[in-house]
Amino acid sequence: MLPSNALDAIRRCDPIIFPNIFMLLNILYCLPVSTSTPERSFSSLKRIKTYLRNSMKEDRLNGLVQLNYYRNIVITPDELLNEMA
Repeated sequence: MLPSNALDAIRRCDPIIFPNIFMLLNILYCLPVSTSTPERSFSSLKRIKTYLRNSMKEDRLNGLVQLNYYRNIVITPDELLNEMA
């Protein structure tokens, strides 16, 4: 059976027989896992919320950030009219 995560692999690995693999698994287990999604959203918030737009309400700012974040989704005018109708 193959281990499903690093902790299972460390538990199954014998440090006496496989010392280098055990050390690599310890390093793998300690590495932080992160995504860049929060960083992207904060950097786009910086670009959108300029000095001139500091007075806008939170709902409009959230809408602009979402439009910037999901800019690769194409919406046709017919889809927009059907949703708003």
